[in-house]
Amino acid sequence: MIAKTWAEEVLAVAVSTGADFAELYGEHTRNQSVYMVDGKIDRVTDNLLSGVGIRAFVGTRTVFASTSDISREGLLRCAASVAAAVGEERREQAVRLNERIFPNLHPAVVVPSGVEASERAALLREGCFAAKEADGCISQVSGSLSSVDHTILVANTEGLYTTDRHIRTRMAVQAVASKDGENQSGSCSPGAGGGLELFDRVSPADIGREAARQAAVNLRASYCPAGVMTVAIENGFGGVIFHEACGHSLEATSVAIGASQMAGKLGQQIANPKVTAIDDGTVPGAWGSVNIDDEGTPTQRNVLIENGVLKSYLIDRLGSRRMGMPMTGSARRQNYQYEATSRMTNTFIANGPDRNEDIIASIENGLYCRKMGGGSVNPLTGAFNFAVTEGYLVRNGKICEPVRGASLIGTGSEILQNIDMVGQNLETAQGMCGSASGSVPTDVGQPLIRVSTITVGGR
Repeated sequence: MIAKTWAEEVLAVAVSTGADFAELYGEHTRNQSVYMVDGKIDRVTDNLLSGVGIRAFVGTRTVFASTSDISREGLLRCAASVAAAVGEERREQAVRLNERIFPNLHPAVVVPSGVEASERAALLREGCFAAKEADGCISQVSGSLSSVDHTILVANTEGLYTTDRHIRTRMAVQAVASKDGENQSGSCSPGAGGGLELFDRVSPADIGREAARQAAVNLRASYCPAGVMTVAIENGFGGVIFHEACGHSLEATSVAIGASQMAGKLGQQIANPKVTAIDDGTVPGAWGSVNIDDEGTPTQRNVLIENGVLKSYLIDRLGSRRMGMPMTGSARRQNYQYEATSRMTNTFIANGPDRNEDIIASIENGLYCRKMGGGSVNPLTGAFNFAVTEGYLVRNGKICEPVRGASLIGTGSEILQNIDMVGQNLETAQGMCGSASGSVPTDVGQPLIRVSTITVGGR
């Protein structure tokens, strides 16, 4: 992508005015997508993103610039602009790079760019048609099949020069159910690290049928009552609550500057002893996995909370300098135009000691959240509000009629203490997480859990 000799020149310029460290991040990313609406191909896209970001450190101060001009002259101009922002005094400093090759833990078998668009469209058509035919109430179906072929180069003044290639594939189907002028929606969007071999494990037709099932359930659901309840949250995307309400509060981006509810709490009991939470960027083929982070540090398994005790944070290079703690392979960015910051990869609550049937049976009156949607959170306070996209009332230990319009309201610190039962059916689900360094792919997950007390918004 960028010759090692060029990278050495560029980094030398970047530190020529007093910076104590500099890095070069190069990117070449191909995004391919097929979109379908109501049985017809809506559009096919094939985009290429290429450029370089250069960052210099002076202690805990950083200067960053990016460019799409990856000629030698363009790279040197970008590095000179970084150096000029650092200081004025010039000094000569040689940089010597040594190439390092990291193992590829997430190889793609069927590379999407090598497959004709018509073949990819046929997979999407299978999913969309299955959704349309699943139930007579389905009035509209749309979907997409997307792949990202992402190659990066990281070089820095500590001598690192390395490249990595990572491919991700995802199908999404959205269905709308209609009756008597009322519309309700459902969706399913599995993805993984790797190529089209994803569909050896996940059937496009099953994706479509699941989207239709959710829409049909919500169409016949009544509105959820509001109040303080005991709530059971199912596995998979149910883990979005931990990700948002607690996970972001464990990122050095907020912890290092004291803008987190979890700052200064290492070693403290912050959750129920049944709760163990992990961020693991090494899970083979997972949506949020990468071989190295966007600063060139290998990803690792980070135990964040163990038996309720806060064990670690997610730390990038800047966070490491601010906190005096080692990096955890957690630096990520949307693309070369962003500085890397500490971010989650695959974050989940581990299996616990409770049987799933006992969790439901323990609820006299409450809510069972089978599917969760998006929401919002304040990392400083941990206050959150999340939509329940598929929910059911629970009475006398049995799951009863479906309800819609429910939301879960609380704070991260409270929900961690109130998770009093943790089941044994851990699954993860795929999402895109937005934060200071843009949008990045992340897995969320958990087994079925019970929250003893939480505020449920409804009618």
